[in-house]
Amino acid sequence: MFDALKGWSVVQRKVVVASYLGWTLDAFDYFLLVFVIPDVAREFGTTRATVAWALTLTLALRPLGAFIFGRLADHFGRRPILMLDVALYSLLGLASALAPNLTVFLTIRALFGVAMGGEWGIGASLTMESVEPKARGLVSGLLQSGYPSGYLLASLVYALLYDLVGWRGMFAIGFAPAVLVFYIRRHVPESPVWQATRAKADSILQTLGQHWLLALYAIVLMTAFNFFSHGTQDLYPTFLRDTHHFDAHTTGAIAIIYNIGAILGGWTFGMWSQRLGRRRTMIIASLLAIPVTYLWAYSSGAVLLAAGAFLMQFCVQGAWGVVPAYLIELSPPEARATFPGTVYQFGNFIASSNALIQTWIATEHGDNYRLAMSVVAVAAAVAIALLGRFGPHTRGVDASLTA
Repeated sequence: MFDALKGWSVVQRKVVVASYLGWTLDAFDYFLLVFVIPDVAREFGTTRATVAWALTLTLALRPLGAFIFGRLADHFGRRPILMLDVALYSLLGLASALAPNLTVFLTIRALFGVAMGGEWGIGASLTMESVEPKARGLVSGLLQSGYPSGYLLASLVYALLYDLVGWRGMFAIGFAPAVLVFYIRRHVPESPVWQATRAKADSILQTLGQHWLLALYAIVLMTAFNFFSHGTQDLYPTFLRDTHHFDAHTTGAIAIIYNIGAILGGWTFGMWSQRLGRRRTMIIASLLAIPVTYLWAYSSGAVLLAAGAFLMQFCVQGAWGVVPAYLIELSPPEARATFPGTVYQFGNFIASSNALIQTWIATEHGDNYRLAMSVVAVAAAVAIALLGRFGPHTRGVDASLTA
């Protein structure tokens, strides 16, 4: 399974590590909030639904960040813009801890969304342009597993430190990713593909015009993917606390378990996609999530809920493990830092209403989070399977990822 790792240079390994950590620490700061929505609401004297707008604003502003930072990376290079982006989202994480009121907090989380939106496309393009084609499926799973790794890290911080530092202290810890800037500066070289091609910064509108149908397909696909992930993750800690009345330690422990499942799923299906193809792999993973939904949402007791959540995230992030390779292979060469990140984050923008939709469905049905989560999860899984069935095939496309 790991034959693709053979022959990797030290530099290639460091590029993968840097991109993985960049996405991990970005997601870590995002997921800190899902654990402390009730606490922030009490602190600022408002409702949980109002605080949930912070999640919506973060997701909604990510397309702007993907476009801005993607264009900068296509013009100035992947490496310096990745360092800038990591520094910005780290500072905004710290600023969240210092917010004096709800308005400032929501504003900071919106700005965090801009910085968060920039990281994925840059990291994915830098990585895929630096590794061997035969490793692309494995690396795709590794890179995307940074997202549940960040969730896992946030779960550990919540379970171990929340009672000691509170919600503000958790966000203060979010400044730690700034250290990654020094690692990138010291160990990560510029993308060899970017150095060879130097994409023109003024080509993006022409590029999107020429590939508008492809962009539309990718945005719709990523909308379904983002409802799949956020619909099964963002309110699950609230569901565990409010519906099952679990304390911070139990909630954190279950989150740790299902994020381990997510990481393993991303690795497994990412590697399988190298043999089975990107589309077939995402279809299999998404369809497997449907029968798991009952165990995930309707079980009683911590053990069964943890088992269901593990399996659900194994499937959800298994499907996601294909996404970095698939979008990079779909992308026009002259906009490889801009195109994948932008279509990904536009899908996020459309799906940014997920927390509000699920909260509304639950409230309208007597705080029934089981129903709200299940409806979104199953609908997203079916949509991914259908879109994957009729989408373009990419495995092995542009083996060197050169223009």
